[in-house]
Amino acid sequence: MNLQRRQFIASAAAAGTLLGTGPFVQGAKKAKQYRTALIGSGWWGMNILKEAMAAGNTKVVALCDVDADKLEIAAEEVEDLSGDQPKPYADFRELLSKEQIEIAIVATPDHWHALNTIEAIAAGAHIFVEKPTGHTIGESRAMLEAARANDRVVQVGLHRRIGPHYASGMKFLKEGGAGEIGMVRAFVHNSGGAEAPTANSPPPEQLDWDMYCGPAPLRPFNRKIHPGGFRNFLDFANGTLGDWGVHWLDQILWWTDEKYPRYVHSTGGRPIKGAPVLNEKQQTTDAPDHQIATYEFESFTAYWEHRRFGGNGTEKSSVGCNFHGSKGTFHMGWRDGWTFYPNDNKKPVIHEDAQHKEPDGHSIDLLWADFIQAIESRRRPTCDVQIGHDATNMSLLGMLSMKLGRGVSWDGENERIVGDDEANLLLRRPYRGPWQYPKA
Repeated sequence: MNLQRRQFIASAAAAGTLLGTGPFVQGAKKAKQYRTALIGSGWWGMNILKEAMAAGNTKVVALCDVDADKLEIAAEEVEDLSGDQPKPYADFRELLSKEQIEIAIVATPDHWHALNTIEAIAAGAHIFVEKPTGHTIGESRAMLEAARANDRVVQVGLHRRIGPHYASGMKFLKEGGAGEIGMVRAFVHNSGGAEAPTANSPPPEQLDWDMYCGPAPLRPFNRKIHPGGFRNFLDFANGTLGDWGVHWLDQILWWTDEKYPRYVHSTGGRPIKGAPVLNEKQQTTDAPDHQIATYEFESFTAYWEHRRFGGNGTEKSSVGCNFHGSKGTFHMGWRDGWTFYPNDNKKPVIHEDAQHKEPDGHSIDLLWADFIQAIESRRRPTCDVQIGHDATNMSLLGMLSMKLGRGVSWDGENERIVGDDEANLLLRRPYRGPWQYPKA
């Protein structure tokens, strides 16, 4: 089985399909080789790592994952693509204590981002971490403080900050192309329906389920969670708002000079998917199947909406941000690029096509290049941890408001909710022992 898997990986690499840039060229002049470890070696972690290897400035010395099968497959891919023979680890703490790494890529489920990142910073590494920067606001703040205290570069995976059409569209907005903006609508919609419970089962033999759950509650194993389904289980992530929402709320923060909203109110639920189920025999997801979050800023109002049902045949785009201004509406999209629709129908619509690294439609290659340049020039990266923290806070405040069932006034300077002790308790959450909540 291993031989067949290695043969497949080698043939795919030779065809240039794994990296999108063709195979590595043996004997080519190499840049400085940073000793790199990947923590979380599933699909997306390997997507980042393969772009890092393609850039020619990494030596992959270690991989970490709680799933031994994922770890084995990842190690074989790395060896076939680069010749590196990374050491496998099941526990990130052991990796960090034994390997002298310079860069850690953190691509674990959301509830692990803070602990993984803070420990890797303490070990001296610079960090490329997937968004969001925390499962709770207190975690994200602790990551930010650790990065600053140790003078480490932390790049967050907000690749929509660096893609060409996003940058040109933001220039158009900032230069007043859409006039004075009064409202922004960020959204993502996809189809779906009712959700039947899935039977729990013993964890697979190769999976350390206790370590997977880590500081989160130890719930029964279910194949809907792993591999890849954690985002819609609120013990491990924050649903669609904590996933897609971070990207598009970040577009709003990129555009405005205001650092945070002053008031947040959100509502949502599961009228289509049904009430969440969790018992010894079976479970469903528990994230909302639709949600609306309103963000009141000083000079404009923004809102987020998503639904996981209903299709999208009535709209031109199923994802993006619409900036509604005095001169018209500007749509910042994903694969559809950006488009400005002027109020005056006699004026032409202005459009720019998307520019992405295919086949996945992201810009991880550009983000990685910026990360390395930031390390070497001792500057803040384009998607610095502060930027990731601010965007993450937006999404987490929306989730917090929905859980409370009421709006909250946000003191962004002190990162506290004004006059609401119950709400402030949700800025953190209890950790399952022996894990300790990180200190800011």
